[in-house]
Amino acid sequence: MASAKICCIGAGYVGGPTCSVIAKMCPHVTVTIVDINDKRIAAWNSDELPIYEPQLDDIVKSQRGKNLFFSTDIDKEINDADFIFISVNTPTKTYGVGKGMAADLKYVEACARRIAAVAKSDKIVIEKSTVPVKAAASIQRILSSNMNLDINFQVLSNPEFLAEGTAIQDLIHPDRVLIGGEDSEAGRAAIQKLVDVYANWVPREKIITMNTWSSELSKLAANAFLAQRISSINAMSAVCEATGADVNEVARAIGMDSRIGDKFLKASVGFGGSCFQKDVLNLVYLCECLNLPKVAQYWQQVIEINNYQRKRFASGIIGCLFNTVAGKRITIFGFAFKKDTGDTRESSSIYVAKYLLDEGAKLSICDPKVSRRQIVSDLSHPTIASEETVAELVTTETDPYKACKESHAIAVCTEWDAFKTLDYKRIFDCMLKPAFIFDGRGILDHAELTSIGFQVEAIGKTVSQGTVFTHNNGNNILSPTSRVLP
Repeated sequence: MASAKICCIGAGYVGGPTCSVIAKMCPHVTVTIVDINDKRIAAWNSDELPIYEPQLDDIVKSQRGKNLFFSTDIDKEINDADFIFISVNTPTKTYGVGKGMAADLKYVEACARRIAAVAKSDKIVIEKSTVPVKAAASIQRILSSNMNLDINFQVLSNPEFLAEGTAIQDLIHPDRVLIGGEDSEAGRAAIQKLVDVYANWVPREKIITMNTWSSELSKLAANAFLAQRISSINAMSAVCEATGADVNEVARAIGMDSRIGDKFLKASVGFGGSCFQKDVLNLVYLCECLNLPKVAQYWQQVIEINNYQRKRFASGIIGCLFNTVAGKRITIFGFAFKKDTGDTRESSSIYVAKYLLDEGAKLSICDPKVSRRQIVSDLSHPTIASEETVAELVTTETDPYKACKESHAIAVCTEWDAFKTLDYKRIFDCMLKPAFIFDGRGILDHAELTSIGFQVEAIGKTVSQGTVFTHNNGNNILSPTSRVLP
């Protein structure tokens, strides 16, 4: 297909970067990204893109108007396309059967029905969104039940493996590209056509073809395994604090084992983002539906440890601040779930903030890429805090030095590089004493901070010495020796 046309339904964190890179790497392919949200499409067509991702801006602006387009004319683009990527949101259900675990596929289903209603020629429909196993079969059933007998639809699974902050490099230099499809002559032909698109820049040995269900499950399994590693090292961080070990030294030691490797062994306040928790919960629900309760319980513990780590970090702040934070100003460095993105979905900062707000703390929040509007929206969710509480207790600052003025403590919740190079002597001088820093990402120079005069607490290691409050079985107690974060 020398001059193929691609339509991507969904102009979000997956569809936007993925199809922008395809347009960049395949100048002979015309790519159009469509969405029902006209404001989002307008943003993609402006100088201020709706999402932040390193290198994305340059790629979009270099291809836009050439072979990359953004449109709200969904029906036209579906009809013109050879390939249709479904890149819509698949959030965790908040209602009905599977509430809190299963993926909500209403947007995927809506896409399938719209494709069936307007398509007038053969189409290759590609799952890009994260979906449960056998979702492709559901899409195929909808298409088959509503299609014109003269039209052939093939449904492929092509899951994304993007890490926000490095998404463009992940797309240009992927570890692998998975393409799953039906084991039939038509299915294999459709798979080959998509292989030919990726082969324009991805080495053929990295393009793996398989059956549809294996492809769908591989996506869930990959995110579950990565989340498991984070929860594992975070569980060890609690042991390190209780014993005087250093979690960074432990991580280095085990990471040198070639059977384990050193990736995703950085202890922190917990993982966030749109994928890990959603996909693990989706896997838990799948296992329960397959009558595999022990397997479901195993993966559920990955989520439980993540929740535990967030609350443990917040409880440590409360304990060290003499067992009360009511009315005290605490600066939170970072609100995005990780550096180099403005995405706040399931950010650990939200939950740390919730626990502190529950105790009456005044929060000063600083993040280089997250707007005040987004911060207020996230914290005003009914499960976090009331709008009145947020209005009364939360302020936001773009200047980290202003954010720290007259604060009792700083909590580092996102590993932005900018936080590493601040003038912490200047910050110390404007804070109330004793001045505390809680390094939830392990990014700061603890020895230097201690020499300045800070009381330093860090995930998975002992830094400061002296009398602190710790948390023991739900009760805060005075301990003259322990430095354990609860």
